[in-house]
Amino acid sequence: MRIHIQNNPKQPEVFNVSPEQWGEALIRAGRSPTGYQVSFGETDGEFTAVGPDVEILISGPGTIKHLLPELQPDRAPKLKFIFAVAAGVDHMPADRMPPVPYLNNRGTHAEKAGEFVAMALLMLAAEMPAMIADQQNKVWGQRFTQGLRGRRATILGLGAMGGAAAEQAKHFGMTVTGLRTRPEPHPACDRVLPTDQLDAVLPETDFLIISAPLTPATRKILNKERIALLPKGSFVINIGRGPLIDQEALCDALDDGTLAGAVLDVFDPEPVKADDRVWTTRNMIMTPHVSVDDAVSYIPRSLDIFFANLAAFETGAPLLTPVDFSKGY
Repeated sequence: MRIHIQNNPKQPEVFNVSPEQWGEALIRAGRSPTGYQVSFGETDGEFTAVGPDVEILISGPGTIKHLLPELQPDRAPKLKFIFAVAAGVDHMPADRMPPVPYLNNRGTHAEKAGEFVAMALLMLAAEMPAMIADQQNKVWGQRFTQGLRGRRATILGLGAMGGAAAEQAKHFGMTVTGLRTRPEPHPACDRVLPTDQLDAVLPETDFLIISAPLTPATRKILNKERIALLPKGSFVINIGRGPLIDQEALCDALDDGTLAGAVLDVFDPEPVKADDRVWTTRNMIMTPHVSVDDAVSYIPRSLDIFFANLAAFETGAPLLTPVDFSKGY
């Protein structure tokens, strides 16, 4: 099997696959290195040199998008599938993808996502954004707050990350509602409803946790009108994509006190410009799109998912993490 791993030296090292990580993943998968011809590249020329022989490409979505002309059947005739070391596909041009399966690494982010949401829930419940502001302003303002037990969490997007968030919320004794396209039950949710029930659920939500993929249907799904449906004093956490929220409307609701706080890891656009109001919005905690990417385990977990897919491919079983571009995930 001819496998090529194309890294991008301009992106954080956490997203690039090293030869050592590849070798360790082979061992975990019980594979012999002699069964694969593997190459690593960083430049366009390094891919062009091997492209006609590549059967499997492993890379990040930005690099894959850049290489799309080289991945078409006339230039990469042996290509069998592409594996992306990322989950989102909202920036990928569906109409230009080569006619081979495109697999992502969904599941890699779940554990870290759960931990981040747990942190965010605790910070918001304890009014830490306001306390941080008090500290910066040298204000001794005692705040006696309510814990999480018995409060209502709504998870918009109940995939691997949303499921992990639901587990953490349930651990804290919260009442958990999940929203997803197909409302199958989830063990950490008291109820699971279809996404089109969002408007009915928002008025009974204390903490809204957003982890949905970005699609035409979900862009600005939390708009000004839906923010107004949330109870006064509620909170928002977003670990999905920035454009899922009308960012201006959210900032308005935080600044006027309608919402009590927010933790955002994703923004529209990214990186956030220096003059953007989110930097100074009241009771806002910002993190720069780092919530779900584990510095140590991200690539190892991604490669484990790759080898699970490879085993399915080799036996003719259904692939485990295929992307359906018509759905956007």
